[in-house]
Amino acid sequence: MPDLAAKAIEIEARANAALGELTFDTPVTHVYNPLEYAQEPHRLYMERFLKRRPKALLLGMNPGPYGMAQTGVPFGEVAAVRDWLGITANVVKPVIEHPKRPIEGFKCKRSEVSGRRLWGWAESRWGRPERFFDVCFVHNYCPLVFMADTGRNITPDKLKKSERDAVYVICDQLLADMVELIQPQRIVGVGAFAEQKALAVCGDYSVSRMPHPSPASPAANRGWDEMANAVFDELGL
Repeated sequence: MPDLAAKAIEIEARANAALGELTFDTPVTHVYNPLEYAQEPHRLYMERFLKRRPKALLLGMNPGPYGMAQTGVPFGEVAAVRDWLGITANVVKPVIEHPKRPIEGFKCKRSEVSGRRLWGWAESRWGRPERFFDVCFVHNYCPLVFMADTGRNITPDKLKKSERDAVYVICDQLLADMVELIQPQRIVGVGAFAEQKALAVCGDYSVSRMPHPSPASPAANRGWDEMANAVFDELGL
């Protein structure tokens, strides 16, 4: 089997180069790419856990400010990445840092609910990371974090149309290339956006959806683990 992690990192590097050429106008004032400034923990995540083709690719949208933006790991809430995945590494600062969204890496004291829920669920269902990654791999559609001058998070779907379209062209190709490389048996979108993107880009694959663990979702605040388990029980994973 080819070195999946090394080839995946090459795919991401090509996407990063293309994304780095884009420019954004207001309301976007700051753009972070944790695949660059948090590349050390991200590389460890890829090398340690992308060793085989997964049964299910769990697809997220883009990094959260207190998760992957800090650790370089998808849904990467600091405690989960450090204590369950066993990853700690140096994280540097973005070239232009928003004063209200500092990057503190593994020193970040804020806990991102989405990441805490997703990795906590993985631990409760599979026990050890190795057992989870025998079945699943987690990847984000877009690696960028977009912010307004207030520090407000701007998700990719809320960008101006011309900017959104430019991002989507690159990230669609990133997703297509990653899926072609790792060849999962199915894709599970974490939330509606990711499901829609998986269907649009990877229509030949079986695509399912699990609820997004964000606290902004009222349903997710009423027993997200049970809903996620129901999806995976139905899929037989």
